[in-house]
Amino acid sequence: MCSAATPNSGDVRATPGSSRPHVVLLPSAGMGHLVPFTRLAAALCSGHGCDVSLVAAVPTVSSAEARHLAAHFAAFPAVRRLELDLASLDVSEFAGADPFYVRYEAIRRSAPLLAPLLAGGASAAASALVADIALASVVIPVARELRLPCYVFFTASATMFSFLAYLPTYLDANAGGGHAIGDVDVPGVCRVPTSSVPQALHDPDDIFTRQFIANARSLADADGLVVNAFDALEPEAIVALRQGTVAAGLPPVFAVGPLSPAPIPAKDSGSYLPWLDAQPVRSVVYVSFGSRKALPRDQLRELAAGLEASGHRFLWVVKGAVVDRDDAGELTDLLGEAFLRRIHGRGLVTMAWVRQEEVLNHPAVGLFISHCGWNSVTEAAASGVPVVAWPRFADQRVNAGAVARAGIGAWADTWSWEGEEDDGVVSAEDIAGKVRSVMADEGVRKAAASVREAAARAVAAGGRSYRSLAELVRRCRDGLVITNGT
Repeated sequence: MCSAATPNSGDVRATPGSSRPHVVLLPSAGMGHLVPFTRLAAALCSGHGCDVSLVAAVPTVSSAEARHLAAHFAAFPAVRRLELDLASLDVSEFAGADPFYVRYEAIRRSAPLLAPLLAGGASAAASALVADIALASVVIPVARELRLPCYVFFTASATMFSFLAYLPTYLDANAGGGHAIGDVDVPGVCRVPTSSVPQALHDPDDIFTRQFIANARSLADADGLVVNAFDALEPEAIVALRQGTVAAGLPPVFAVGPLSPAPIPAKDSGSYLPWLDAQPVRSVVYVSFGSRKALPRDQLRELAAGLEASGHRFLWVVKGAVVDRDDAGELTDLLGEAFLRRIHGRGLVTMAWVRQEEVLNHPAVGLFISHCGWNSVTEAAASGVPVVAWPRFADQRVNAGAVARAGIGAWADTWSWEGEEDDGVVSAEDIAGKVRSVMADEGVRKAAASVREAAARAVAAGGRSYRSLAELVRRCRDGLVITNGT
């Protein structure tokens, strides 16, 4: 547990060379962004001797975020909570937009409020600011005004980060700075086909597109770039980012993954742990599509039938709405009472929040059907659990490609993707066949075990990711600021 920090006062920046740098972390919205930030907070605090403050924009979008923040601050009392009260935003301006992208915009427009917060709200002088990628273009200028080193944390894959970093070059070369995204050949990394480009980026007027491109163009102005990745999982992307192959003028890149789950005691593990304890080793298929999207009703029914037909035990976390505060459905309404009766004992279906890292590390779990949000991918890799990749949205196809290239799972790349004209329902037969195939694949299982061992070595003392994070801490402690890319 982190020891309590000693209060300090004075200028925003700490004295260069001070023994305990004070790092302020600024996440955006959504569990996919918040979770890696709290893990980074724990790593900096417990493993690298930093004083840490975490900025919480209030109110949160989801109940899951509120619960996670409360649990984190309770478990790490030395991590200071700084609250950013958002400026008012007319949400009617963004009718129909993703609520999480609207929250990004609300935080972005509130960026000027950070200056007084950082200058007077913290009880210790700050050494550096680590900002979420979704906020980069508006937060870096604020940090510059305060003469505060600013690092950008990209919470998804290094492959997706490479795409982001290269996108301005691609747009300028192919559309004169306009907007027409086709297949994108990211230098030194891979081709991202137009079918894997996040859906929102195909609409130049989408709020996310404007944010994404602005943030991409701001990367060279940061003092460093942090990514939750490690060499064994994404070797090409990490090398290309570090060597400047992807884009010229990028600041230093710190690959610090996989960030380990913070040791936060669970108040209630529900019924899933006792159920898992009763199952044979590597016999259970774990199914979760993350915290951001819900499958359509007809696809839910086919997935249910496919899991049942696979013949394997399964633990399935069902999500019925985009924002969990709107998730008022019942399992019987979503899946039918007859299905729940038939699978009783062999399957466990829940709409409750589960500690995913706890599930993936359980010896009974042998496969993960995942949307390939990056937190889920890194947790599977660190646990050595093979993945059936079923991306649905945003960066998830790019992440699924990383899973397939690493050999730790299988990607059925013809399965449905939101917004496609042929966005059909994946049949129960296809789902059952893929589950049976990957559960029986010893090659995938061995590859997953090998990546798990490499992940453990990377974050252990002296490992590549550990040393990368230590170098970031050293720069924060010494107050190193990059000026004009030097």
